[in-house]
Amino acid sequence: MSEEKQLIDAARQGSVSAFTRLVQAYREKLLRFLVTRSASYADAEDALQDTFVNAFRYLDSYDPRWRFSTWLYRIAIRNLARVQGRESAELPEIPDESADPLLHCIEASEAENLWVTARRLLTGEVYSALWLRYVEDMSIRDVAAVLDRSESWTKVNLLRARQVLGSELAAPGNQGSKAYG
Repeated sequence: MSEEKQLIDAARQGSVSAFTRLVQAYREKLLRFLVTRSASYADAEDALQDTFVNAFRYLDSYDPRWRFSTWLYRIAIRNLARVQGRESAELPEIPDESADPLLHCIEASEAENLWVTARRLLTGEVYSALWLRYVEDMSIRDVAAVLDRSESWTKVNLLRARQVLGSELAAPGNQGSKAYG
């Protein structure tokens, strides 16, 4: 039995220390993910806090057929939508690039950074799919589950996103502003 499964089982039985260890294991990753989808760092922090409160409250509804991280990310996306007062957790437009919360998570050379370019070119949902797959190392199945999309949608959009980014990065000086997705 994996350590994570043991922690989940203990947390389900009421162990606050086991749940605290789960929070510690996922806090940074979830916050980074939420910041990339948020209009503000404060919204990301609020959604993160709500995510862990809801995860603790509804831990009995977790289905072990799925990875625990997949379940947490789905809760996080729903909480972010609620915090930002929207029906969907689609990435908002951020008019002032200097106010972009994503830049707080990225070091040096922002203009040439792959994730800044992806943020500029892709819609929120496609960007999230790319992030979950390549930063969080989730399987196609898990990415599809987090985003509530089919595996086919996920595969096609990941392929197209890579193509869009490849074209953009291969064309020096190209400031393409069209969002894909």
